[in-house]
Amino acid sequence: MRDEIPNALDGERVDRVAALMTGLSRSAITKLISQGDVSRNGQKVESGSDRVTLGDQIEVDVPLEKELPSELVADTEVQFEVVHEDESLVVINKPIGLVVHPGAGRSGSTLAHGLLARYPEVVQVGEPDRPGIVHRLDRDTSGLLICARTNEALSQLSQDLADRLIHRSYLTIASGCPEAPKGTIDAPIGRSRRARTKMTVTEDGREARTHYEVLETWTYPKQASLLKCTLDTGRTHQIRVHLRAIGCPVLGDAVYGKRDPFGIGRPLLHSAEISFVHPVTEEEMNFVCKPPADFDRALSGFRVQNLDDASADPG
Repeated sequence: MRDEIPNALDGERVDRVAALMTGLSRSAITKLISQGDVSRNGQKVESGSDRVTLGDQIEVDVPLEKELPSELVADTEVQFEVVHEDESLVVINKPIGLVVHPGAGRSGSTLAHGLLARYPEVVQVGEPDRPGIVHRLDRDTSGLLICARTNEALSQLSQDLADRLIHRSYLTIASGCPEAPKGTIDAPIGRSRRARTKMTVTEDGREARTHYEVLETWTYPKQASLLKCTLDTGRTHQIRVHLRAIGCPVLGDAVYGKRDPFGIGRPLLHSAEISFVHPVTEEEMNFVCKPPADFDRALSGFRVQNLDDASADPG
């Protein structure tokens, strides 16, 4: 689709002009610009904020409708706790079982749908199918997550994440106990060739580094440990894969661990702390979040049973 800029649109942003031409949303146009499908006077547009001038020729290569990114619909039924919010970003406590954004093979509402309901402006922030999403947590991982409310915040936070300036700490209960009380698991992670939905440690994988610290250990009813894990990288299932690699899979992890003898039903992994520099104010931000009830029950169970075992009369 090609059109010439009339007098009325002289000086407007090119993404707004392209949206008016095609009837697509600004977020869909942003996607097309990033793919090189919008041009001005024969040159690919680099930024949607570029200004057009009278007589410019704007061309938009509109894919077939099935290829366009689908627009999400706000869903007020999606519930999540807001830990912090300001004009630029929001920090949430993601509940267990909530998928962060739509993806292949996933249906139903996600955190992204809930964000649109509570913060409608994020429809213009980032990718159409993951508005405002800075980083992800697995569906069954609970805890802290940062979302952006402006493109400026998203851009800076994404860069900080890539530069490893956003610090994330997780709590997990592992089956077994690492040999050393503190350590670093430095092992590349890639997709498994045997099961494409799983990740694995592999020489041709992407760099991945996890630091761990043993906080508590128990021996009854089985050996287990409470670990604090911090990430240098953010690969899919990183903590779960790395702990399996050292023989201490996350308790309740049916994918990377053994069968679930306690009927927990999900990997006991919680995003407990996150710290970063605010993308606008440059203020140091730090947030801490307690684990959910099922994690606490498991923790209390191990503590009580091991206390009882230790205090039992040996005679």
